[in-house]
Amino acid sequence: MDQLLENLRIRGNEKTFLKDPESTDLGRRIIEQSIILINEIGFEAFTFKKLATQINSTESSVYRYFENKHKLLLYLSSWYWAWLEYQLVFATYSLKDPHERLNKAIEIVTRTTEEDSNYSHVNEVILNKIVINEFSKSFLTKEVDRDNKEGYFQIYKRLVNRLEKIINEVNEDYEYSKSLASTLLESTLHQHFLREHFPTITTCDKPETTTHFLTQVVNYALKK
Repeated sequence: MDQLLENLRIRGNEKTFLKDPESTDLGRRIIEQSIILINEIGFEAFTFKKLATQINSTESSVYRYFENKHKLLLYLSSWYWAWLEYQLVFATYSLKDPHERLNKAIEIVTRTTEEDSNYSHVNEVILNKIVINEFSKSFLTKEVDRDNKEGYFQIYKRLVNRLEKIINEVNEDYEYSKSLASTLLESTLHQHFLREHFPTITTCDKPETTTHFLTQVVNYALKK
C-alpha cells in the first residue's frame, strides 16, 4: 500500500511497449489520440496509419513505441486497471470495518468513471468506454496463453487479487473468493455494455444500479 501511494505515476504494463510513451511528448500524444480514435471508429477499424494522420506524424514513429495495435490495446487496458487499482487502494486503505471496505471496493470498480485531472493526456471517461467495449479483444485471441505467460495481464490479475483479499476479510471461509472477485470485474463491464447496447436485457438501466446490483450479489454470496 505504502509503495503504491508513494508512486502516483500510473503507467501501463511495461511489457507491452517498445519505448515508454510516457517518456516523450510524442508518446503521450499517441496515447491521448489513440484513445480518442479507438472510441470513435472502434478497434477493428483502428490502424497506426490513421493514428499517425491524427497526430500529424508518421506511421513508423508509432511503431517505435508499440509493435502492433494489439500491444497498444494491452497497454491502454493495463493503464486503466492500474488507475482503477490506485482508486481502490486509496479509497479503502483507512477503512477498518471489512464490510464497509468491501462495499466501498465494489463502489469503486462499478461506478461511472469520472475524468482525473492528474493525467491530462488520458481521458479516463473515454478509456473506460474502450475497456467496456474492447477489453475482451485483448484476451479472446489464439495467443492468450502466450500473452498471459509473458505477463501482459499482470495488472488486471493484481486487481483481482486485491478484491479477493477484501472478500476474504469479510468471510474467510468462502471457497470461491477468487472467482467472485473476477466475476465482479467482468460483470461490471458486461452490465455497462448491456446498458449501452442491449438495454432490454438488463435492469441496470442507470449507472448506479450496476453498483446496487453487484453489491447485493457479492454480499449475498458472502452471507454466513
